[in-house]
Amino acid sequence: MSDRSAIEWTEATWNPTTGCDRVSMGCDNCYALTLSKRLKAMGSPKYQADGDPRTSGPGFGLTLHPDALRVPYGWRSPRTVFVNSMSDLFHARVPLDYVRRVFEVVADTPQHTYQVLTKRARRLRQVADRLEWPANLWMGVSVESAKELSRVDDLRKVPAAVKFLSCEPLLGPLDGLELTGIDWVIAGGESGPGHRPLDEQWLTQIRDICQEAQVAFFFKQWGGRTPKVGGRELDGRTWDDMPDRPLLRAG
Repeated sequence: MSDRSAIEWTEATWNPTTGCDRVSMGCDNCYALTLSKRLKAMGSPKYQADGDPRTSGPGFGLTLHPDALRVPYGWRSPRTVFVNSMSDLFHARVPLDYVRRVFEVVADTPQHTYQVLTKRARRLRQVADRLEWPANLWMGVSVESAKELSRVDDLRKVPAAVKFLSCEPLLGPLDGLELTGIDWVIAGGESGPGHRPLDEQWLTQIRDICQEAQVAFFFKQWGGRTPKVGGRELDGRTWDDMPDRPLLRAG
């Protein structure tokens, strides 16, 4: 289990579940699906369950890992933790009781800040009132194109302390994006083989909406053959804004 991450907007990753299924065009070049296939071939025990070949793949079958629930208790220093970089906590096959157990770990370790990101915004909204929401849990949804803007409306109804959007890979303009109730927006291009191009106007549109709404804006990358090949500058500077944290971290 990794306790360090190369993802620019977080510090660690924690995967109490692994595996997923494609649900929208943002999933077409999923890095986690590709990595899972490689991890299965290497014999990694967490990636031996295969998913439906129509929507998933080798090593990417949805799998619960109850033993991983103890991992954050062993981290001595406070950190920002991306939950399920290799899965989706609100996948239909993750039982609600298991989601509750994950949230209990979050509540038990208030020195850490946890970032949960889902494409299953409808299920998130439907179960939100049956969960206890710790103040150190940030909840986000992926919005890769205007077709997915309904996910933002679902997120608004969730009682998370911090709500954020991940517009990555950004695949088109987000005409109609409205940020009432949203605290943070991450945007970025796709990387790897078959990456789809990113138009600068799509990015500047999102940045300008964020500035008008006084919402923190984070530009992760232009993307390309490798994640860092295009750099991170937009209009001559990097954009690394983070939302105000609702709690002082224990130190």
